[in-house]
Amino acid sequence: MNSNSNALPSAFHKLAFSNLMAQSAEQLTLAAVPIVAVLMLKAGPGEIGVIAAVQSLPFLLLSIPLGLLADRMSRKRLMLMSEVLRVCALLVLIVAMLLEQISVPLLACVGFLAAVGTVGFSVSAPSLVPALVGSQQLAQANGRLELARSMAFAGGPALAGALIAWMGASTSFVLSLMLSLAAVGFLRQIQEPVRQAAPDRHPWLELKDGAHFVWSSHLLRPILLTSIAWNISWFVLQAIYVPYAIRTLGMGSSEVGLTMACYGVGMIAGSLLASRIVSLMPFGQAILLGPFFSVAAACVMTSTHWLPSVLVACFAYFLFGFGPIIWTITSTTLRQSVTPNPMMGRVTAINIVAGTGARPLGALLGGFVGEMGSDLASLLVVVAGFAVQAIVITFSRVRSLKSLSEAQEASQGHED
Repeated sequence: MNSNSNALPSAFHKLAFSNLMAQSAEQLTLAAVPIVAVLMLKAGPGEIGVIAAVQSLPFLLLSIPLGLLADRMSRKRLMLMSEVLRVCALLVLIVAMLLEQISVPLLACVGFLAAVGTVGFSVSAPSLVPALVGSQQLAQANGRLELARSMAFAGGPALAGALIAWMGASTSFVLSLMLSLAAVGFLRQIQEPVRQAAPDRHPWLELKDGAHFVWSSHLLRPILLTSIAWNISWFVLQAIYVPYAIRTLGMGSSEVGLTMACYGVGMIAGSLLASRIVSLMPFGQAILLGPFFSVAAACVMTSTHWLPSVLVACFAYFLFGFGPIIWTITSTTLRQSVTPNPMMGRVTAINIVAGTGARPLGALLGGFVGEMGSDLASLLVVVAGFAVQAIVITFSRVRSLKSLSEAQEASQGHED
C-alpha cells in the first residue's frame, strides 16, 4: 500500500477513471454526430446548426434542476442515472443505424439525451470530489479530472473521424457506448460517504440560497463574472476565427484544424503542470494565470494580422488551452473550498449556466463584429474582452489569497 500522504484515495481514482470514460464517450459522440449527418443524410449547415443547438440546450435548461438534485440525493446515484441515460441514447442510435432508420431529428434527440448525461456528471463530480479527498488534495484531484477532459477534448474529434473513415459510421457510436458502460462500471465501485439528509424545502428557495451565496461572496462573485466575460470573448473568437483564417490568412481546412487542435494540446500540458505550478506561488496568483494567459493568447492571435502564420495561430491556441485549464482547476478548487457541501451542486450548476449562457451572446457578438467591422477591429474586440475578464479578477480579493485555508477562513468570516 502506498504510504505517501499526498496519494489520492482509491475512491477518487475510480471517479477519475469514470470521468475519463464519460468525457471520451461525450467527445466521440459530439464529433461523430455531425459527420454522420453530413455523410449519411447529406445534411447542410442549417441542419447541423439545429443539431448543435439541441445538443447545447441541456446545459441551459437542466444544469440548475440537476444541481438541485445533486444537493438532495446521492451524487454517485445521479451520475449513474445520467450515464445510463447516455447508454440508452447510444443504444437507440446504433439500432436505428442498423435498421437504416437514421434521421436528423433522431440525431438531435440522441445528442440532447447524451448531453443530459454530461450535465448530470458535470454538476455531480465536482460536488463529490471534496467528500473523497482532503482539502489539501483538491487542486491535485481537480487537475486529474481536467486532464481526462483535456485528453478527451484533444483526441475525441480525430478518433471519431478516423473510425468513421476506416470502419464505418456506426463504429464511433459503438466505442462511445463501450466507454459509457465502462464509466458506469467505475461509478458503481465508488463508496460515497453518507451525507446528512437535506431539509425539505421548495426548490426555488434552495436555488435562491445558492445564488445569494455566490453573489454575496467576495471570492465567488468575481470568479463567476470572470467566467462570463471569458466565455463571451472566447465565442467571439470562435465566430470570427475560421473565416479569418481561411480568407485572410490563406489557410486550408487541414491547417485550420491543426491550429484548433493546439488548444487541446495546451489543455493537456496545463493539466499536467497545474499542480506543480500552483505549489510554486500563492494561490491567488495561480488563479490569475489563466486570465492573463488568455490576454496574451488574444494578443498573439491579433499579431497574425501583421504576421500571417500558421505557427503563430497554433501558439495562440496553445496558450488559450494552457492558461485557462489552470484557471478551471484553481477556480474549481477555490469554489469547492469555500462552498458548504450541502450547497455544492447548486453553486456548481449556477457557474455552468452562467458560462454556458454567455456563449451564444459571444457568438452573436462575434458574428456582428465580423460582418460589420474589419478583421483587425474584430481581433481587437477579442483582446478587449479578454482584458475585461483579467481586470475583473485582478481587482478582486481573490488576487491576495495566499492559500486555500486563508480562503476558507475569509469565507467563514464573511458568512459570520
